[in-house]
Amino acid sequence: MSAKHALPRRAGLSLAALAVGGATLFGATALSPGTADAAAPVSHAATSTAADVRPAAAITRAQVLERAATWLTANGGSQVPYSQSSVWSDGYRQDCSGYASMALNIWKPGHNTVTLAEQRNLTTPIAMSELEPGDLVIDATGSNTTRHVVIFEKWTDSSKSSYVAYEQRGGHGTDHRTLTYGLEAGSEFAAYRPVNITD
Repeated sequence: MSAKHALPRRAGLSLAALAVGGATLFGATALSPGTADAAAPVSHAATSTAADVRPAAAITRAQVLERAATWLTANGGSQVPYSQSSVWSDGYRQDCSGYASMALNIWKPGHNTVTLAEQRNLTTPIAMSELEPGDLVIDATGSNTTRHVVIFEKWTDSSKSSYVAYEQRGGHGTDHRTLTYGLEAGSEFAAYRPVNITD
């Protein structure tokens, strides 16, 4: 891991790699609740191809949040478990970028965090202060054990010092909680607006 990833939010991250059928799965243990990441932000293993990066069907902000909320109880009343290799019954990968792809109703089994951040027919960069419901906050730097994406819901107050977001995170699964990703000095997270959002 490079020095730029030795950030406080990475502190306490414990990874265990397990080779299964030629694929490597990454697990993470939870950090203390007071840290920026209450569990390790782990992203995807799969990647999408150029042919998969096509304009997505229009969706409203309310629909993005409604779709995101479904995974909180989709597992028999519990959250969908986290996995970089498994696909949920709706056809989307059970990691953070698969979850964001599901909420936006775009390509199955889900784009990866790099594609979500870099492909301009999927998202466009915006300032953190411009975040609106359904927008994404993405850290596309590093490896599949450090990249992460969350779905912005709302600011906690007018100071815009924290926000509520939907998240698919390692060691927990689907979550809906208050975050500060992208708001701390030196953060690698940035804000993006999905281009298929219509309002």
